[in-house]
Amino acid sequence: MCGFVGLLNFNKNIENISNVISSMNNALSHRGPDEEGYYVSDTIALGHKRLIVIDPQGGKQPMSATFKNNNYIICYNGQIYNTSELKDDLISHGFEIKTSSDTEILLKSYILYGKDILKHLNGIFSFAIWNEKNKELFIARDHFGIKPFYYSVYNNTFIFSSEIKGILAFPNFPVCIDKYGISELFGIGPAHTPGLCPFKNIYEIKPGHYAIYDKARSSY
Repeated sequence: MCGFVGLLNFNKNIENISNVISSMNNALSHRGPDEEGYYVSDTIALGHKRLIVIDPQGGKQPMSATFKNNNYIICYNGQIYNTSELKDDLISHGFEIKTSSDTEILLKSYILYGKDILKHLNGIFSFAIWNEKNKELFIARDHFGIKPFYYSVYNNTFIFSSEIKGILAFPNFPVCIDKYGISELFGIGPAHTPGLCPFKNIYEIKPGHYAIYDKARSSY
């Protein structure tokens, strides 16, 4: 199943936040019992819990790729059904494929297509890709919303996770039930209004949507 968590803060150095990202990641241990991985820089911290299915060595996450002197890092949960077609397309554009993991295909497809990547994907997925040079985070969710992606902003920190409990593990995060969200849960659950959840100030990426989060703006 796999799961991931992340923190992004443009206002202070977070390199010493490894204990926080580890605690958040451990809240998702049930999603990925086989392996965990981390990426931490002065601006962003990523954690991943992995259920190994394909390419145990080549599919480790967070996964990075370098292209034109820029580094891209991905955390991903899901399955890309048209991996072979995307691989052929990448090779035709001069990309070298080093693993049999769809994580590599997804990451390099983003490098090739940018924000138009959703037009080329067939599958179930949620993912976050950090553009190291541009200091830009791209996040997206599959067209039917099969794979979850939750986020919030607290103390100038953009927090995201495959599950709400990953966000709640952030230190001193204010836990408050949203009356509309809880009403939906009891009234029409498990259905709910796309983008909302039972907790205040915690949201989900809508099915088939993406977001770009950088220092200057966040856009949908």
